[in-house]
Amino acid sequence: MEKQAAFIWPIRVYYEDTDAGGIVYYANYLKFLERARTEWLRSLGIEQDTWLEQGIGFVVRSVQLNLFLPARFNDELHVTVVVEQLKRASVLFSQQVLASDGTVLCQAEIKAACVNLKHNGGVKAIPMPQEILEGLKRAS
Repeated sequence: MEKQAAFIWPIRVYYEDTDAGGIVYYANYLKFLERARTEWLRSLGIEQDTWLEQGIGFVVRSVQLNLFLPARFNDELHVTVVVEQLKRASVLFSQQVLASDGTVLCQAEIKAACVNLKHNGGVKAIPMPQEILEGLKRAS
């Protein structure tokens, strides 16, 4: 797969994102990454709430998170999204959280799977609907 240009989403660090020392609590990086993926999908015309009404969603299957430098209260950050691998029922993302000067604060690889949320007996992995798959292919 040819390397795509990264989607970039700006985020401001709020007080609620930090610990007592004013440093972003590690789990909140996952929230920042999720927000960027959601906005990336929205930019492609893929509205998750529309698919959720049909019982189709994405769940995170695995996360590899590397924290290099801390983000702090009131920092302006940029969160990137790049598709590394697209399969029929899953997508592997490479994401970074960058300081406003471009310094990499956090690097992550996240694998998400498409699921049927209304499956009898729980959640079941399924192939992505063609409309979603085509949208992701065009952006990749």
